[in-house]
Amino acid sequence: MTDKARLHRSELAVPGTNARAMEKAPALGADLVFLDLEDAVAPDDKEQARANVIDALGAQDWSATAVSVRVNGLDTHWCYRDIVDVVEARGNVVDTLLVPKVGAASDVEFVATLLDQIEQRHGWEAGRIGIHILIETAKGMANVESIARARPDRLEAMVFGVADYAASVQARTTNIGGANPDYAVLTDADDQGARASHWGDQWHFGISRMVAACRAEGLRPIDGPFGDFGDVDGYRSAARRAAALGCEGKWAIHPSQVALANEVFTPAAAEVERAERILQAMEDGAKEGKGAVSLDGRLIDAASIRMAQNLMTKVEQMRAR
Repeated sequence: MTDKARLHRSELAVPGTNARAMEKAPALGADLVFLDLEDAVAPDDKEQARANVIDALGAQDWSATAVSVRVNGLDTHWCYRDIVDVVEARGNVVDTLLVPKVGAASDVEFVATLLDQIEQRHGWEAGRIGIHILIETAKGMANVESIARARPDRLEAMVFGVADYAASVQARTTNIGGANPDYAVLTDADDQGARASHWGDQWHFGISRMVAACRAEGLRPIDGPFGDFGDVDGYRSAARRAAALGCEGKWAIHPSQVALANEVFTPAAAEVERAERILQAMEDGAKEGKGAVSLDGRLIDAASIRMAQNLMTKVEQMRAR
């Protein structure tokens, strides 16, 4: 069955036209690698890219990472052949399909139904191949809650696709996934008449809404691309923002971003130590029959315990890697 708890700190994008990159991808340390048949592939190269991906899935050892394939959008004639050809050839290797530009629950239903039929035809375990999707259009964001409820036996994760989302809502932006100096407010003038400018987060609403929809239905929220792969500090800042809002991971559009994503979405030692102490205090209190538990002079409430349990669940997955 699909893996609702799949470790997902880093998701490395690899073009289906780049055979050398696909050879190297399994060993680059990403929690998940997706082989891309959509935006990274020109229209004239779609058929060849699909064949390349099928070859790479069969030739490489993918046991060190989860593996996904980003198919073309449901509004194109390449989509159904991407799903049928790739899954029928390499369904034993592919963990999930990544579906772009999902706008309604029916889009998820379509892909899930094709997977149902392929599995039935081949006698495979039902529901083994998961689906994760891109929320990257105004329609997708408007319908994100109903999309999150679609096919719980298949749907695993949502990704915020900032570039196409910006285009869809006609946002003015200066780079993919980064800060924007135009998204700011001015303070009142001080005694000398000077006014300070405070930048905001242009993508806060979109990510927060997607995160809430995911968490309501037990899905993983993932932040999408950061375009300037030479800007290490900018990427790290964007990843920390996403983590603070509840995301479990972030895209890496260049191998250099994999380690940064893994770093940000791996809890710091101090966080782990405190979570362990909270759970130990809870256990000790239960043994002593205490109704309330304190740690370091502060009451530990139910929310603190749940957060500690969630963090330690992820930590155990990371330790297992």
